[in-house]
Order: sequence, then C-alpha cells, then structure tokens
Amino acid sequence: MKLTRLTLTLLLLLGSTLVLEAKTFSFDQVNTMPRSVEKDYYIWRFLSQNTTTAAEAQAVIRDATAINSRLRKAYQTRTGQNPPAARPYATGCVAVPPQNWKNGSIANKNFKHGLALMKQNKPTQAAAYFETARKNYPKKYDVDKSLFWLYLSTKNPDYITLLRKSYSVNIYTLMAADTMNAKYPKTITHSITQNRTHGFNIQNPIDWAKVKIKMNNSHNLHSLANNYQSQECIGVYTYLKAQASNHKDAYFPMPYRNTMKKMSPQRQALIYALARQESRFVPASVSRSFALGMLQFMPFLVDHVAKEKGERIDYDEMFNPYKAIEYADFHLDYLTKYLHHPLFIAYAYNGGIGFTRRHIKDPHNFRTGAYEPYMSMEMMSNDEAREYGKKVLANYVIYLNKLGVPTRIFPLLKTLASPSKTDEFRN
Repeated sequence: MKLTRLTLTLLLLLGSTLVLEAKTFSFDQVNTMPRSVEKDYYIWRFLSQNTTTAAEAQAVIRDATAINSRLRKAYQTRTGQNPPAARPYATGCVAVPPQNWKNGSIANKNFKHGLALMKQNKPTQAAAYFETARKNYPKKYDVDKSLFWLYLSTKNPDYITLLRKSYSVNIYTLMAADTMNAKYPKTITHSITQNRTHGFNIQNPIDWAKVKIKMNNSHNLHSLANNYQSQECIGVYTYLKAQASNHKDAYFPMPYRNTMKKMSPQRQALIYALARQESRFVPASVSRSFALGMLQFMPFLVDHVAKEKGERIDYDEMFNPYKAIEYADFHLDYLTKYLHHPLFIAYAYNGGIGFTRRHIKDPHNFRTGAYEPYMSMEMMSNDEAREYGKKVLANYVIYLNKLGVPTRIFPLLKTLASPSKTDEFRN
C-alpha cells in the first residue's frame, strides 16, 4: 500500500502513540495475584501507570520476586527512591544440589581448557580435560558435548556409540547419528483430538503461574499434565509431560497448523524451533527480563514491530500465540535479509543482529579449519547465545524432517564456512 506525504507526516507526528494501546490495572487486581515472575510483570505495568501513587508503589513492590532494571526504573519514577530488595521467594522448585554446582564449575573449566589445547593442535592432551569434564557435568546435554569433543580429539568411535545411546535430542546426538549414517533420536509429536481445556485461559500469565505452582507441589506430574491435554494447551501439556519424564522424553509439538501451513517449510521449522526453545510453546510465558509470550518478545521489540506495522497494541497481546507468530514472522523477514543460516538467525534472535554481525565477521570465526565450525560454535563469549543457537539449530533440523523435508545436520554445518550461503555481512 502506498502512503501519501500527508499520511507519512501524520504517522511521524503520532510516533509511539500508534504503538501502544495500554491496558490499565488497579492496585487490587495486581495485589491479589499469586507471587510469581508473572506478577512481577504486572507490578511493572502497574508502576508504569501515571495514576499509580507512591504509596501504592511502595505497597505492591513488596511482592516482587526479583527487581530487574524495568521494575527498578518504574519504581524510581513513581517514588523517587530505589526499590527495597526482593524478599526470598520459595518457588517450590528443587534447588540445585551444591555438589552439582561445584562439579559443573569443575567441568566448565576443564572443557574450556580442552578447547584451548585443541586450538594449539594438542588433541591428546585435550582429551584428558574433556574426559574430566564428562565425568563432572551433571546435565546430559553437557555430557553429550564432552563426548563429541572426546571423539574429535581421539577419533575413537566408542564415543560416538555412547552418544547414540543418549536419550537427549541435541546437536551432538544428531551429529553422532550423521557420523554413523543412522536414524535420528526418537521424538514425540502428539495428535490431540480435544480442542480446548475448560476453565483455563492460555493467554493469561497468572493462569500459567498457577499451573507452575501446582507443578511444584504435585506428586504426579503425568496426572497434572492430563488436565491440559488439548490442542490449545499443547504447550502446557507437553511442558508438564517433559518435566514428568525428567526430560527423557523429547516432545516436539506442532501447534497452530492453520496459520503455520501458509508459510514455507523452512519458515515453519524456524518459528517452531525458536518457540520450542523460547517457551516450550507456552503462550503466556514471561521471563525474568519480561520477554513476553510464546516467542519471548522484549517490550522494546514489540514497540518497534508495532510501529513498523502501524498498529496499536498492548503488550498482553503477545500472549496470543497467533499474534506472537505474526510478530515473529515479521521480525524474521528483517533478520533473513542479512542472515540465511538458521544458526546465525538464532544468534540474532537471541543476542541481536549487531552482536551476530560482529561475531561472524571476526576473521577467527566460521572459517575453514580442522575443528570448524565446531570450535567457532563453542568459543562464543556470549554463553546464552552460544547454547541457544545450538539448541535452535537442532530443533530446526528435527522440525524440517517432521514437515516432510529430509534434512541432515552435517550439510547445514558445512555451509557455515561459505559466506555466500549464510549471510550478507561477509560477502
């Protein structure tokens, strides 16, 4: 649609008023919510209202589970003071055992030392450090990572055999399957006939907070999960089922087919891969930093996309899974102008396109080499983006296959050293 000069002028004058059509919340509404990260988000929304008094702000902040930068700034604006420290919050989750934390720290140090020795072309010495890492890592994903690097450093096929026995579906078990020209690990994609779960609003973060409270107090997670066995609640259902199996069962839901099937298989796989990693398909997800919805849009990005689309929108609309998909699809149109590989797109979705551009333009990263692209994938300084990218890439491969596009991970990894196939920044 072409815009006249007058229309463009009006858009510029309206500016952010086009973007946000904000709901308002009363003190009683927010105060009665169960203490949770979801309540923290609504405390922020309440503090951001011009009608909120300093006394109300001082009262409501007492129930915050954590004080992030947005809460701090909103509280300071309302009261002129710094917020008090958040009271201890018992989530009901099982705490990480001190020994696991200590072992994890030992494993990380040894793994990094092993990588440094590999860069010095000392694989035999590196293998000893990878073995120590393998013995100390408490999480299966990290154990699999160590096994893969043990294989790279020793060329001993026994490590690939061990990876093939792993129940975890991740980049390392996929690469092990490709090494042996074998099938990929088993995954679960349910076909559920029931459409709705009555009495539960999938777009209400507080309803989701109450589910998590039930989960933390439940002695039978399978039974709890069955209460949400419906198409609209597939994210909640599979989240609980995965928890019930201690993540030994790999659930890969494919919801919202009526809108997703209009896209190319590659875009479908990418959005599914991102949503699985971001929220496990729970539409009302809220992160500690207030990333919102199934695809975890930060408020500033909601503002930006809404402005680009010329829409009025409240942040709560991100809890509508169809709106989340629409906004993610729009944002991916921008990212894919410059990035053509799912790994790099995942980096940008998580860490920003500027960060991704700097990382891949570094002449030490994603070039040819004995241990590439694996070394570049492991040496990224941004820990969150590093692991996020690997997990999204594995999800992407699984989903492409589920969508009827036969795909293996090795060819995708091979193209990372070919700028003309992966991005516009290195051409």
